[in-house]
Amino acid sequence: MRPGPVVIATELHRTLPSQVADWIATGIVEERFAPGERLNEKVLAEMLGISRSPLREALRMLATRGMVTITPQRGARVTLLSGDEVVQLFDIRAVLVGLAAREVAARCKGTLPASLAGALAALEASVADPDGYARASAATALDIAQASGNPRLAEMIGSFALAIGRYARLGLATQARRNRSLRTWRALFAAFAEGDADSAEVIQRQLAVENRDAALQAIAVRDAETGRTPDKARRRA
Repeated sequence: MRPGPVVIATELHRTLPSQVADWIATGIVEERFAPGERLNEKVLAEMLGISRSPLREALRMLATRGMVTITPQRGARVTLLSGDEVVQLFDIRAVLVGLAAREVAARCKGTLPASLAGALAALEASVADPDGYARASAATALDIAQASGNPRLAEMIGSFALAIGRYARLGLATQARRNRSLRTWRALFAAFAEGDADSAEVIQRQLAVENRDAALQAIAVRDAETGRTPDKARRRA
């Protein structure tokens, strides 16, 4: 499914390429741009009503984030990760989000930061909606990173969220998986309320590992149904 015509709103504090990069990144995470799909510069530039120069800069930004792969004479394609690459990204992220959860619990002292006050309620309200729950889950992880008080850590977690976002969404596609995820989130917020830093780190890492395993399972099922694998896609690219 391709996005319809859009207009990138002007934001004075951000460059146009940065805004375009975020728009494409969201499309990749939500799989409006499919893994392995070629990103046609002419079509995208016309769709966004911009010249190719800021679009190309946006694509270069996405390449540094690992979200697209740019090949000379062939242009940009949405990155299609192998199973091993997905595992590596999720495992690194598990360490980072675990550290963030530890810091939040240590800082809580029984009082949840204002930025997290509605996070669990948002997760509970969206558990029947795959897209809504995936968005709420991603937002909660980023809110925890911000509440950690470590800007560099929050920046790194945000970067990983973009790189693995579409895979995390795959792993939350079933109701059973979302129900299990919500139980883990509830346990994490209980640890925050108790100021239990050790448990918070373990639970947040556990959630990341559960997301990894569910994503890998979903990828395997989809590859079996389509007969498509990352290696085949790369040979065709």
